[in-house]
Order: sequence, then C-alpha cells, then structure tokens
Amino acid sequence: MDDRNHCAHERALTVEDDVTVVFHKVVSQDNQSRYGEEDERGNDERTEERIHLRTNCLDDGEDEGEKRRRSENAQEGSEEETLCLPAFCVKSKPASSREGGAREEKPKRCPGLGLFYAFLATVFFSIVSLLVKTIQGIHAIEISAIRCFFQMIFIAPLLIYHKTGFLGPRDKRIFLVLRGFLGSNAMIMLFYAVQQMPLPDATVIMFSNPVFTSLLAWIFLKEKCTIWDCVFTVFTITGVILIARPPFLFGERPRGIEGNYTNHVKGTIAAFAGAIAAAFTFVVLRKMGKSVHYYLSVWYYAVIGLIECIITISILGEWKIPFCGRDRWMLMLIAVFGIAGQIFLTKALQIEKAGPVSLMRTVDVVLAFFFQFVFFNRSPTWWSLGGALCVVLSTSGIAMRKWYTNSRKS
Repeated sequence: MDDRNHCAHERALTVEDDVTVVFHKVVSQDNQSRYGEEDERGNDERTEERIHLRTNCLDDGEDEGEKRRRSENAQEGSEEETLCLPAFCVKSKPASSREGGAREEKPKRCPGLGLFYAFLATVFFSIVSLLVKTIQGIHAIEISAIRCFFQMIFIAPLLIYHKTGFLGPRDKRIFLVLRGFLGSNAMIMLFYAVQQMPLPDATVIMFSNPVFTSLLAWIFLKEKCTIWDCVFTVFTITGVILIARPPFLFGERPRGIEGNYTNHVKGTIAAFAGAIAAAFTFVVLRKMGKSVHYYLSVWYYAVIGLIECIITISILGEWKIPFCGRDRWMLMLIAVFGIAGQIFLTKALQIEKAGPVSLMRTVDVVLAFFFQFVFFNRSPTWWSLGGALCVVLSTSGIAMRKWYTNSRKS
C-alpha cells in the first residue's frame, strides 16, 4: 500500500458464552497524527465505537460484579478504537435453569377441576330432563328438533374458527353419520321416556348405558370382557326390571306407577332403547378415536338429529307452536343447558380420567330423585330405589374397574 506505515489496534471481546472475537482496524499514517491529537485532549473526549455481541440477549442473568468489570474494561480500552462488526448471539442458560424455567412456566392444574366440570355437566343434564318433564303439550321429537337447531347455530362458528370444515375426513364420514344418527336417537328416546314415566326411573334406565358399552365394545371392537362385566350386566338388567315392573312378575296393577301403566311400559322401552343407542354411540366414538375434532362430531349430531326430527314429526303430524312466554323460554333453556353440559363433560374428560368422571355422573340419579320429590311432590317407591341401586352399583363398578386397570398400566 504505497509507502504508508500501518499500525493495527487489536482488542479481544469476550462474551460470557466462551466466545472470543478479535477485530483489527487498520489506520493509515496520515490519520495517525489525528488520533494522537485526540489522545492529548484527555480521556473525556475520547470516543469508543463498540458493538457488543448482545443483540436479542437479555442482561437479567448478569450480576452487578460482571457489569462493573465490563465498565472497567471499557475505560481501560478507551485509548484504542475498537470496531466490532454486528453479530447475533443467543445467551444459553444452564440445563438446570432451563428445566427450572420450564417447570415454572407450566401452569399448575387445579386439583379436582375435572371432577368439578363433570359435576357441572351432570347438573346441566339433570336440569334439561327436568325442563322436558315440565313442558306440556309438545312432543319429545319437536323438543329434540329445537335443541338440535340451537346446537347447530352454536357449533357452526366454532367450526369456522377452528377451520375443521363441515364434512370431516373422507374415511371417517360414515362413522360421523352413524354417530349423529345414534346419538340423536338416544336423545329423542330419553326425552320421550321422561314424558311417559317418572323422571328418576327414566334417568336410571338411561344411566345403564356404560354396561352395554362394555359388551358392545367386546363384540365390535374386540375389547377384553371379564367376568365382572357379565356380573354388572346382570345387575343392570335386574335394576331395569325392578323399575319397569312387568305384569307377569308384579301383577296387573303394580303400585307406584305414575299415570297409565301402558305409558310406563312405553317409557321403559324408550329409555332402554336410548341406553342401547347411547352405548352404540360410545362405541362409534371409540372407533373414530381422536382423529376427528369434537366439534365436528357434535355438528353431525345436531344436523342429522334435526333432519331426522323434522321428517319424523312431519309424518306423525305432531307439529305444534309453543305457547308464548314460559314454554318458549324453557325450550331455549333446554338447548343452552344441553350445550353447556356437553362442553363441561368434554372439558372434564380432557383433564381427568374417565373413571372418576363416570362416578361423578352418578349424581344425575340422585338429582333426578330430588327433583321428582321437590317439583312433582312424588316419593319414590322401594322398587324404584332398589332398581336404581342395582344400576348405580353396576355402573360404578365398571368405572372403578377401568380406573384401577388404567392406573396399573400407567
């Protein structure tokens, strides 16, 4: 470079992460005198150009001693002009601190929150049955249609928000259609049974569906069936018989029957069919697994149920406009509480095991007897209490057995 003398100012910048970067600045002889004149002006007028390797790094992890040492180094090196090229660094933390931070960032789950959600779902479902029992002059199928309609309105925006589509995976659509058909039939049967027989009796028979779910899963899904499943099934059928009180066992005029005995038998058959339909629904849901979004499953349930209800009620000619005021508000509450119950039940199953949730659902039977006594002033018979005890014990036994089995596997 011609006859110019070159000098190099060298300085090392060390970062906490054991990275040492050395930069050289070449200063020509013509400019060297200028630097000398600037050095004579004193330390206060000296300039320093320094770019630390601290882009996107936080200084929170540094203590005061490190900051003080860095400032002292800066003062000592003020005689030189150091030019560092911009760079990026990511300050790494020790593994122990990262794990500690992860533990701190993980939200703590509230103990018993899943059981609380299950309890809320049970309360909402019990209130729905009570409202269906209270409404007079409207067919159960029409009540089901109104509930499905409001459920569609509620679910459609959620499907759009989550971008799940309205049809679902091509290979799962047949199962979604079956889920919608069977689930809506179970709802219709339950509402019809509640209108035709005492509220606790219909609730208890409908509550027997977990027992039939185990048998159907053994038949269609090849799940293991033990001797306990057979025992619980016998107990459940015994409880249903005690509630139904057929004439060939209890005589022509059994005691404690609400209204016409023919309607009681119709309600029993409807509740039993609803329990079977609900069991088939759970088997279909197990077959689909988690490959289908929950909202999509509820969407098929609402759409197919609405279509089925409209066709059926049109054939029967049972369309009736609800009375203004009380009945219309109660129909809207049935839809709202039904959706709330499904949401809370889903939340409960997401954060809690199925066994404890099933045990919490037994509160539904207790609430049914309570509502029957408070709102309809009817005391349960010993036959109904005995049948309810058999069904609740069977369902609780299945839930506890599965809970114990899953706990041992985990």
